[in-house]
Amino acid sequence: MEKLKVMSVFGTRPEAIKMVPLIKELSKNENIESTVCVTAQHRQMLDQVLNIFEIKPDYDLDIMKQSQTLTYITSAVITEMAGVFKLAKPDLCLVHGDTTTTFATSLAAFYSGVRVGHVEAGLRTNDKYQPYPEEMNRRLTANLADLHFAPTSVSKGNLLRENIPGENIFITGNTAIDIIKDTVKKDYVFGLPLLNRLDFGKKIITMTAHRGENIGEGIANICRAVLRIVQENTDVELVYAVHLNPAVRRTVFEILKDKPRIHLIDPLDIMDMHNLMSRSYFIYTDSGGLQEEAPSMDKPVLVLRNVTERPEGLAAGTLLLAGVKEDEIYKSASLLLTDKKLYEKMANAKNPFGDGMASSRITQAILFSYEKAERPADYVV
Repeated sequence: MEKLKVMSVFGTRPEAIKMVPLIKELSKNENIESTVCVTAQHRQMLDQVLNIFEIKPDYDLDIMKQSQTLTYITSAVITEMAGVFKLAKPDLCLVHGDTTTTFATSLAAFYSGVRVGHVEAGLRTNDKYQPYPEEMNRRLTANLADLHFAPTSVSKGNLLRENIPGENIFITGNTAIDIIKDTVKKDYVFGLPLLNRLDFGKKIITMTAHRGENIGEGIANICRAVLRIVQENTDVELVYAVHLNPAVRRTVFEILKDKPRIHLIDPLDIMDMHNLMSRSYFIYTDSGGLQEEAPSMDKPVLVLRNVTERPEGLAAGTLLLAGVKEDEIYKSASLLLTDKKLYEKMANAKNPFGDGMASSRITQAILFSYEKAERPADYVV
């Protein structure tokens, strides 16, 4: 029987983290010929993940350049992917989430007559500028995709309201949860020596904050708020994995550099990051992926944004919106540090985003769409 040619395309670290378990699942299936193409929209942080999980791309566009713009990324991906599709002739192209690579690859696939499968489909804030440009990337991708792998029933509902045919939507859970069983280890030794010296008997707060809409005053507000939290709580230490974006680093280091019990570090590889999160008291983040991952580690998440495209976490009680104003951010952390009942409720809430089987469901859904398997049962919380 001729194998189904499935090409996975991604370009950033978060995409890679969520695509790794799916790529491994596809490569095990005897009915699928799995290939990998990276755009390298982000080079250094993408390579971290590829190296750790020994993923060797079949195609590497290596498009990243200094001070790149969205216009450049979009046009470069469309142009380069046209050549890849012509050469590889995949039956199906898989894209993930909401990056510019995702949208541009989907458009290039449409131009090339290649079907598109959208992993992590259907997330919405319904505000095209929050997050920017991600909200429009995923909406546009939905209109180009043929198969939609929605992590939850809420995501499926969003797609149905946009007139996506229900038979093309599969509720799979999120692949972010699949990878945790391979990363979090009880006896883990951190690659970054500083982390091995931390006293996890204290309340360690792990933080990331870098989204485009927060750069500038938003990041400054976040930094001022967490500085107050650490200064007023002697049993608290903050580990802030600071994004490499110069605009982010400039603000962060101006406010938080050399402050007691605040550790400013470069972005961690996934192994260090997941194990740090698993040992932390709670997570401060504006990242989408961490909103999904941390609840599987029984860690409350304070979301440093005004809105989230993951309302399931708010409903389940795993997430709490902290906003981007200094006093609101400060108050949310103070509440979580002092209200034991709230902390326990959030820590023990069931993660609505997956059960570790999303990659298996997506693989079966792909085979089903080509009449090579039964339709998989939907993921149910």
